[in-house]
Amino acid sequence: MRAVPEAGLGDEIDSPTPTRNPWWLLDSRRVVAVAAAMVALQMVVRGIVAFSGDFYWDDLILISRSGQYPALSGQFLFYDHDGHFMPAAFLAAWFATTVAPLTWAVSALMLLFLQLLASLAVLRVLRLLLGMRPIVLLPLAFYLFSPLTLPSFAWWAAGLNSLPMQIALAWVAGDAIRLCRTGRVRFAVSGSVVTALSLAFFEKSVLVPIVAFATVVLLFRLDGIERPLRSAWRRGRVLWIPLVAVTALWAAAYLYFTESRFVVPSPAQTVGLAHHGTSLGLVPTLLGGPWAWDRWPPSPPWATPPTVLVVLAWAVLLAALAWSLLCRKRTGAVWLALVAYVAASEAAMVLTRSGPGTAYELAQTLRYVADSAVVIAIGWALIVRAPRRENPRLRTPAALQKPERRAVVALALTVLFVVSSVWSTFTFVQRWRDNPTVDYLANARASLAANQGSPLLDQPVSIWVLLPVAYPHNTTSHIFAPLDERPEFGRSTNYLQLLDDSGRLIPAAVTSIRNIGQGPVPGCGYRVEDGATDIPLDGPLIDWEWTAQLNYFASADGTIEVGLSGSGPAADAVTVPVQAGLNQVFVRLFGPGTAVRVQPVNPGLALCVGAGPVGAVVPAAGSGS
Repeated sequence: MRAVPEAGLGDEIDSPTPTRNPWWLLDSRRVVAVAAAMVALQMVVRGIVAFSGDFYWDDLILISRSGQYPALSGQFLFYDHDGHFMPAAFLAAWFATTVAPLTWAVSALMLLFLQLLASLAVLRVLRLLLGMRPIVLLPLAFYLFSPLTLPSFAWWAAGLNSLPMQIALAWVAGDAIRLCRTGRVRFAVSGSVVTALSLAFFEKSVLVPIVAFATVVLLFRLDGIERPLRSAWRRGRVLWIPLVAVTALWAAAYLYFTESRFVVPSPAQTVGLAHHGTSLGLVPTLLGGPWAWDRWPPSPPWATPPTVLVVLAWAVLLAALAWSLLCRKRTGAVWLALVAYVAASEAAMVLTRSGPGTAYELAQTLRYVADSAVVIAIGWALIVRAPRRENPRLRTPAALQKPERRAVVALALTVLFVVSSVWSTFTFVQRWRDNPTVDYLANARASLAANQGSPLLDQPVSIWVLLPVAYPHNTTSHIFAPLDERPEFGRSTNYLQLLDDSGRLIPAAVTSIRNIGQGPVPGCGYRVEDGATDIPLDGPLIDWEWTAQLNYFASADGTIEVGLSGSGPAADAVTVPVQAGLNQVFVRLFGPGTAVRVQPVNPGLALCVGAGPVGAVVPAAGSGS
């Protein structure tokens, strides 16, 4: 049955459209035009940010997995990525990697598209709360230009989590308002679908239904509807029930496919992370801060606001709190809801990212509270919508009694906020550009394309690009697998090369951790024919990754199997092509051992194996690295 909204309660505020208005009273058409211009300006600013960046850290893990697994496989979609359950984000990464491997422009356009959807969704919910009055432009400006969402936008992997959630927070809240006003079931369908999609991108989207319900309850309370909690449930249950079902199904999948990362931090660490995340992170962004950022590559930038900005931001926040409580009715619950949301975001960060090596600066990266920008904008709109409190002792200052003067002050404060935010954006870009991955990937792509003739032994990328904790996704065979113009990655090669820290291919050599001796056969060394031959080393190897340099003379072209004794052919045997005559081959071996086992595959094939090192691959002498 279609619900019929109560007259005058919870309705959208419509602004009249007089034939002629003074400049400070924009009619609805002009407000729409200004709002559209603001969104367009945000796209320009964020476009500069996006195209000033490149792939970073987790981005390469997404690319690595996109090149290793089929798009619709369970191994790919339901991978536990450091506690994140994000099949839709993996699909988006697979699409970008398939369309244009390791091409940042595709990822940047994807971020801009998601940001545009988020901005339009926020404009929609603000219009539903305030109507197309000039006042709607203030919370809109906060969301569009606040640096609070900047770090999570610039980082592709983080943006694939955060931006769909921001879209859902605004869109589902808007659908809930429309449903409760009109009773049209299509808003329940839309809200349920968007919530399910956002959960597929980011597990924190479990908060989306809670925010939507809280928005309706607070709206009803501000508008004087009796029993707002019950009314919100009754009018919107056709949405709330599906949202509970969707969240329950998602929770079952999340618990099945991911392992818990929850830890109990010490009180000191909890207080430290909360302080850094709030006073040095979120609060300065309310005034367009932090103005300055710091970075220790390969970590992401974090906010480093000056003390004067922190103090000023807290003063303005407390003043806004006092003003709303004294001048607006029933706004205390809105503030409690805002504090609860921010506290929940910071609690999730503390419980999942705490540890002995956790630096407090982690909380200043802002990405753990980025979605709070949407909730703050909604909260701001609710406070503005609240009825005025009649108090003769609280008079508007004489300088602001005229509407045009209030409009000038509001415009000046908005311009100051935007300027402050743009400056913070500029300083962020300067730090974000300090990314060694950019040159490394560019040099590697060029080097790999120019050296497609010989197979390349797999190796970790530079530690300035991805640390070993990301193994195996930090290896060249994983990251560069999607490229078409590259050599084959194999376990053996006749020409040893490696990518240096700049991403350029250079000649390489094998260090002598252990050695193959001269051998017992004069003029031959170790003779290999008719079965496996164990060639002893001058000491044992621990269980690790090794490269053996085999200097050999083969009687004919063919193939051999090479492994470490003790591992056995079934455990770690590499099929290696050999050429007739005097040659050498470099073979990647895994495991412990005391000898290199060599076995001809072709009948009649015989080899003489001479002395050679077994160890790690390093730049060759005179290679310039």
